[in-house]
Amino acid sequence: MKTKAILFTSRGFIIFSALSVLSVSLMAFHDPQAVMNLVQVQLTNTDAYSSIRGIYGGAGLTIGISMLYLIKKNMSLALLFLSMLWGFYALSRIITIFTEGRLGTFGTQWLLIESILFIIGCVLYQLNKSFNRK
Repeated sequence: MKTKAILFTSRGFIIFSALSVLSVSLMAFHDPQAVMNLVQVQLTNTDAYSSIRGIYGGAGLTIGISMLYLIKKNMSLALLFLSMLWGFYALSRIITIFTEGRLGTFGTQWLLIESILFIIGCVLYQLNKSFNRK
């Protein structure tokens, strides 16, 4: 029974993470400026639009699709990858605090969210790993 609960929770976490990344990705493909409006940055040239489409759109789409694929093929790998993804997002915000100063409301909120997602990913990864050994 515990194994089914962990499997269900792990799948839910991966799907939630994939859909989160995919939603930003689709927004970036459709309207890169809308993504940058979240952090009050104006895109002023076509290279800037292209870069946001590439990073948030293209890379985000690759990550989201990969997570959905890995649900069936290798759930532990998906959980490990998501732990790293959310953890490095949080780390990048922590580095910003030490190098540029305090985060605004947006950055602080996302630091908390990404830290929680990192912890959830690590816990689920360890639980899946321990159940796969048995």
